Amino acid sequence: MNTSRERPAKTFNGYFMLFVLLAIVVVGVWLVAGGFPPAGAERVVKLLFVGSVLLAIVGTLLVASGFYMIQPNQAAVITLFGAYSGTDRTEGLRWIWPWMMRKKISARAHNVHSDRVKINDLKGNPIDIACNVVWRVADTAQAAFDVDDFKEFVNIQIEAGLRTVGARHPYDDLEQEETTLRGSPDVVNRELQVELNERLNVAGIVVDEAGLTHLAYAPEIAGAMLRRQQAEAVIAARAKLVMGAVSMVEMALAKLSEDEIVELDDERRATMVSNLMVVLCGEREAQPVVNAGTLYQ
Repeated sequence: MNTSRERPAKTFNGYFMLFVLLAIVVVGVWLVAGGFPPAGAERVVKLLFVGSVLLAIVGTLLVASGFYMIQPNQAAVITLFGAYSGTDRTEGLRWIWPWMMRKKISARAHNVHSDRVKINDLKGNPIDIACNVVWRVADTAQAAFDVDDFKEFVNIQIEAGLRTVGARHPYDDLEQEETTLRGSPDVVNRELQVELNERLNVAGIVVDEAGLTHLAYAPEIAGAMLRRQQAEAVIAARAKLVMGAVSMVEMALAKLSEDEIVELDDERRATMVSNLMVVLCGEREAQPVVNAGTLYQ
């Protein structure tokens, strides 16, 4: 596809042309109000007078119709009979030939909050997702000529990019072994910005910031996924609790043997391990039993 590239337009200082316009008006008024041509003047002189007045009128209309104003962070795309002539980014009052068309384009940053869209994550779970995007026009020629409506183009590509990035990762992963939409927001936001910049490059649009603003399971599976998350959380917590308890029992037995506090045979060692595991892993407080006899009674 042929792409346009922005280049500076040849325009004129509007304040200088305003001075020229005032000079033409002053000359025209002086000719009319000064009594020229005098009474009895020859026909040629009268024709010259009429021609001068008409020329002043045409010049006034010509100059007056060429003015336009450019605000800060605004640009004017100039075309001549359908051909691109350049872009004027100079702020203030500007002037160009009246037969050259001007189309103003804002170069300011635009903030777009997308609608919530339903997509399937990497594991196939339906989720609702939305994002916020800050974008601006970097190349006015591409924005004006390479796409039909660059604002509508941005909105459509934001939704498409959001669907693409959202489908690359799962919603959640309690083991944190991979990038997730919920657990890795910085990574996902960077991917979304890169994806949108690649998509909007054809329109001369640059995305300065992109980030997720809404992320949730779709209503039809939200309850089931909540129970699943709770179950996975319980399993993960139990696994860490057991690993910690085993480590503590191992250290306790090693310390007892190292300091020769008590010698345990295999049966009593197994009993102590069992009791310690119950105490450390139980959800209720342990109820100690005081043994007033020997270790084996």
